[in-house]
Amino acid sequence: MKIPLPTTRRKARIEIIPLIDVVFFLLATFVMVSLSMTKNQGIRVNLPSAVTGAPQEREVAVTVTVTKSGDIYLNQAKLTSDLLSLRLKQLKSENPDTKVLVNGDKDASFGNAIQILDEIRSSGITKVAIQTRQPESLQK
Repeated sequence: MKIPLPTTRRKARIEIIPLIDVVFFLLATFVMVSLSMTKNQGIRVNLPSAVTGAPQEREVAVTVTVTKSGDIYLNQAKLTSDLLSLRLKQLKSENPDTKVLVNGDKDASFGNAIQILDEIRSSGITKVAIQTRQPESLQK
């Protein structure tokens, strides 16, 4: 009769060092993705500065940008003046509580800015804000 030899059973174990590597990788990925998720609605322009500017809710607003060269953008789509008017009326019909942020370059023509404001009002949108930045002396 054969007597079986006792075999050593190896216990399963969790290796901590690879687990820590994976956790740090996931953390770094999460941080990078969350930083890149900032919503940039308008085109980047050189905003005029104003001391009395107040922060606005950007999450629910539509951004209309006027560039130095006179180009008009709705969020990030370049439009003509006629298309802007049509699109604003469409947005107003979809959501009666539409808010618009006017984002204009400080060197843009004042006439273009007034034309944009006039088109926004003629489309029936009454909640309009003009985006500015704080002066250099107050940003510290």
